[in-house]
Amino acid sequence: MHALTDSELFKALTYAKSIDEDTGAIIIEQFQREQIALAQTIFGIFPNVVAELDQELSYLLMDLTFDVLCVFQSAFGPLPDQSEIDANWLEKQAVLFDAEFQALMTDRDMDVRIRNKLQNRFLLRAQEDNPQQGLVNFMNAAIDEFSLEGSHSLDALQTTKALISVVIRLFGNLYKQGRNA
Repeated sequence: MHALTDSELFKALTYAKSIDEDTGAIIIEQFQREQIALAQTIFGIFPNVVAELDQELSYLLMDLTFDVLCVFQSAFGPLPDQSEIDANWLEKQAVLFDAEFQALMTDRDMDVRIRNKLQNRFLLRAQEDNPQQGLVNFMNAAIDEFSLEGSHSLDALQTTKALISVVIRLFGNLYKQGRNA
């Protein structure tokens, strides 16, 4: 897995944005069949977390998550086959993200110093572990642009950005795991 160049990213994003509704439905159905747990996590659980804070941002997260799926498929080929992936892969990913993710949830009781340390670790790992920083930056810019159109809380915006970063990291890890199998 390599970091997408600006040209590769532009090409993949152009592809993602050009997909019509019928083709999009087919892509999502296929993804849900091939990666059941991951699909439920990124198209179900993550948007629900955001919906508790801001319904409009939850819809945006689903749209951006679809774009990420299409970018990875366009740039790196079909998703790795489920048989190539360790059966406990998603569970292992959840353990890696859990403490940091909990720190992002401001409604959870947590010591301020621990929360700050975990949030900083999340941001640091997001940059270090994610070779697709250009895609992260593009998605964050899309969220920022969307936020100009309405009134959205800082918590909701930060949570949406954190989750789209996690989605990108999950896809990167999925492709790495599949190629290393």
